[in-house]
Parts: sequence; structure tokens; C-alpha cells
Amino acid sequence: MSSTAMLEVKNLTKHFKAGRGQLVHAVDNVSFTLEKGKTLGLVGESGCGKSSCARTIIRIYDPTDGQILLDGQDITHMRQRELKPLRKKMQMIFQDPYASLNARMTVRDIIAEPLLAHGIVKKKDQANDIVYPMLERVGLTKEHANRYAHEFSGGQRQRVGIARALVLQPELVICDEPISALDVSIQAQVINLLKDFQEEKGVSYLFIAHDLSMVRYVSDDVGVMYLGQLVEVCESAEIYRNPLHPYTVGLLGSIPLANPRLAREKEKSSIEGDIPSPIDPPSGCRFHTRCPFAKPICSEQAPVLKDVGGGHRVACHLHG
Repeated sequence: MSSTAMLEVKNLTKHFKAGRGQLVHAVDNVSFTLEKGKTLGLVGESGCGKSSCARTIIRIYDPTDGQILLDGQDITHMRQRELKPLRKKMQMIFQDPYASLNARMTVRDIIAEPLLAHGIVKKKDQANDIVYPMLERVGLTKEHANRYAHEFSGGQRQRVGIARALVLQPELVICDEPISALDVSIQAQVINLLKDFQEEKGVSYLFIAHDLSMVRYVSDDVGVMYLGQLVEVCESAEIYRNPLHPYTVGLLGSIPLANPRLAREKEKSSIEGDIPSPIDPPSGCRFHTRCPFAKPICSEQAPVLKDVGGGHRVACHLHG
């Protein structure tokens, strides 16, 4: 593993048991590297496996196969008690801020809880010197500390979730669609908050989203997932300048433009049909059932994610 890598995922696989002996292929053979102080954006349609991948990496789910290295340390099969000391290094911001916050706890107690759990402070009162500055850091105030989650707006609740994740000063933060439920103006504030913290502390982000325009702004590199697999990985600017996989082209074609004239001129590359079931994924390339360029080999042989130059990796028979 590279000394500059914060996270390395090798052939990660996560299957869930379904009824009648069937398996849900949520994540299949996913590999990528996230460098220290950098952001990797993970994008794709709903149901493509982004959140399952994230939850497996942070060990909410146990992996079916593969390897997870956190700053060079293999955490793939660690028991939860062995993982506890490492939880300080990796934290997660969840998509639904209300569901991820304890409704019976005040904001102060929610943010203080990880400090107490990891022995950074011994008593709740001792946590105030850390909790109050963190509240201000995320755009809230000391006066918010004694309120409960239901008393806040969605944007404020997400700030509380961010404060809870960042209060331990982790080295890796997994952001699972942290802005998808927020108003556009609040989205920009939350993204700027995360970027400022990254510049200050050097934290690494795995940023999961389906909004490619936002991912372009926050990410150094982008990975595109389809039906549990990575189909394209490259630098952020490159994926917008030179998308190679037909699925990536379709995702980019779906981004709305504010200028009506440009929108009319823009070539539409919409993706036809619905995403297949992960219980019975298509043979060969999983995208071939929706791909306008599919060839016979696409349904017969699964393409390998390979470098086509400059670190741009794509899994597509069109670029073999």
C-alpha cells in the first residue's frame, strides 16, 4: 500500500441474503485507492451500491470478500472491539440527519457522546470546551446545545451530524449523500464547511452522491458505480472532459443546464430503461441491457476495469 493512501479497497464484495436462497449482489469486486487529504467522489443511480459499499468499508456491514486497508492497517475481518480504537480515525456522515440523531438526546450530548466513548473526556461537563467551539465551527451556536433534533431544520440537523463526525478529528470521513435532502443554498454552505475542514486538518473524504455537478466541485477523483461494480475511475476534471463508459456519458447527459439555449444545444444521452435487479444481475457487462452501443461480447464476457492511459480506468469492451 502506498504511504500516501488513507484508504485502499481491494476486490470488495458484499452480498446480502434474500428469500429462497437468493443473494443480493450489492457490491461486487470493487477496488480503489483514496489518498490522504483528498476526496474521492462515488456516483451512480439510486440502488447501484454506493451506500452499501460505504457501510461495508466502515464496517457497519461485514464484507463478503475482499480487503479493506485503513492507513495501511487491514480492518477487513476485525471484530468490533478491535475496531473501536480505529473509530476515531474513520467517521461517517449519514444521508438522513434526522434518522441518524438520537431524538432523546440534546445536541450537546449527541456531539459529546463520541468524546466520552473514546475517553477523550471523562465527564459530560468536560466536553463543553470541545462541543461549543465545534458547534460554532459548523455554523451553530452555544445556545443550540440544549435543544433536541426535532427542533432544528434539515440543514441544521445535518450540521449537527457533521459536528458529531468531525469532533474526533478523524482522518477519513465517509459522506453518504450528506446534502441530497437539503435546499440548494444549504448544500453550498455544507460543502464549503467540509472543504474548509479538509484544508485545515487534511482529512480524506469518500463522498457519495448522485449529483454529478456537486461531485465535480468537491472531488479530486471520481468513481462511477453501476449495479454494484465500478465502471469508470479517473480524475474529476477528466471524467467531465472525456467520459468513456456509456453509463457515465448518460449520467452527464442528465445534468440539467440553467441556460435554455445551451440545454437545447446539449446532446441528450439519456439512459433508457430501469436498473436491473441486483438479485439477478445481467451476464457479461451489467450495463449491456441499457447500452445503445452493446455488442454480442457485452452480454457474454464481463469487461475488466483497466487503465486506458493517464490513470483513467474504464470497464467497457468499447475501449478494449
